[in-house]
Amino acid sequence: MNSQTQPIRDARTLGIPKMLLLGLQHMFAMFGATILVPILVNNYFQGEGLSVQVTLICAGLGTLFFHVCSKLKIPAFLGSSFAFLGGFETVSKLDQGIFAGMSMGEKLPYACGGIVVAGGLYLVLALVIKAIGVRKVMRFLPPVVTGPIIICIGLSLAPTAVTNASGNWLLALIALATIIVFNIWGKGMFKIIPILMGVVVSYLAALIMNAAGMTNADGSAILNFAAVHSANWVGLPPFELCKFNITSVLVMAPIALATMMEHIGDISAISATVGENYIEDPGLHRTLIGDGIATSLAALVCGPANTTYGENTGVLELSKVYDPRVIRIAALYAIVLSFVPKVAEIIGSMPSAIIGGVSFMLYGMISAIGVRNVVENHVDFTKSRNLIIAAVIMVCALGFSGGLTFMVGGTSVTLTGLAIAALAGIILNAVLPGNDYTFGADVHADANRGVDMRPTFKG
Repeated sequence: MNSQTQPIRDARTLGIPKMLLLGLQHMFAMFGATILVPILVNNYFQGEGLSVQVTLICAGLGTLFFHVCSKLKIPAFLGSSFAFLGGFETVSKLDQGIFAGMSMGEKLPYACGGIVVAGGLYLVLALVIKAIGVRKVMRFLPPVVTGPIIICIGLSLAPTAVTNASGNWLLALIALATIIVFNIWGKGMFKIIPILMGVVVSYLAALIMNAAGMTNADGSAILNFAAVHSANWVGLPPFELCKFNITSVLVMAPIALATMMEHIGDISAISATVGENYIEDPGLHRTLIGDGIATSLAALVCGPANTTYGENTGVLELSKVYDPRVIRIAALYAIVLSFVPKVAEIIGSMPSAIIGGVSFMLYGMISAIGVRNVVENHVDFTKSRNLIIAAVIMVCALGFSGGLTFMVGGTSVTLTGLAIAALAGIILNAVLPGNDYTFGADVHADANRGVDMRPTFKG
């Protein structure tokens, strides 16, 4: 497949067997990161978090729904979003108001209720973009605001990575080293699935260590297959309806600010890869609607938020097969796999140390993307207004580690540090004089940021 020099826009010319293989490739590309989200959330909620089965069916159905909303034109896969991990962790630690005395499993639906509202914010932005145009909207979200927020998302999660890895540093290092090796020296398909390879290799190491009688740092067994033995080969995903509370909504919903920017960047990246301007046709408002509703529907049944996946854009570049039908085949694979509980339990048995090792890379990369956002958009920190905005955002995000709790009409409301930081950054950018950023003025910088309105621009 790598020998293809001319892009293939209709994969039916390759035949059904090759289309099925290409779909499997896309499924594996998204698989490692998509299932890692419920695994991480389960750590926060002490084993009572998101279901891998529900996650897979939500990714598959969400992808198909997105394709319908975007007129079946865009070869994009929707997987689990990492941006909401900090929100999940915050909700798991809430112990005031109605959350006092709740079990972890009882808190989860409230976190998902907040994501339903976050998905609704996509629809608001879609309507605004349709009404006034994307350039006017982006004026309120310059890189001096979005960059530091993205940096803080990664930094706020860093302690969790260390805590998980400390359970078994050897496994964590194997996972981290494997990801680095495949990311730097991997060839072909292996280069775009370093996370999955890190999980697979470290899990094999865990099997060997467990068989040799080795244990974790606290003396516990490295692997526990009790749940795997009791699981059925076939079964329905354990759906659960979400619940709503103003505190959890204010924890989760503001994170949509970051995920909407991620969405815009991914659609621009896919446009550049395929050579089509999907921002214009079918239109950014349609892609936002598809992503937002898919996210809300997933959270409605206690699945994770969806987001367009950069991993699958890498597969497009590798294979040169741009047919959206191949992506829809991958979505069907994910749906089928969601009805196999034993596989889900095997995945769920993964040691937290492996998760910690993988998280070292993932969380650090989130912050690194924020740094790149600032650097490539030439944010001038010799100007006081830019320093003030970035400084206030970072102190709010990291300083309010426990959030800010206050009463509204007798109801206890908690704003997370990230929510406070986002609000502070947007307000300061709007009121402070000397704004030195104009969306669209520097095409190359906006392209690096992922919001170029001329996606075929190569620089």
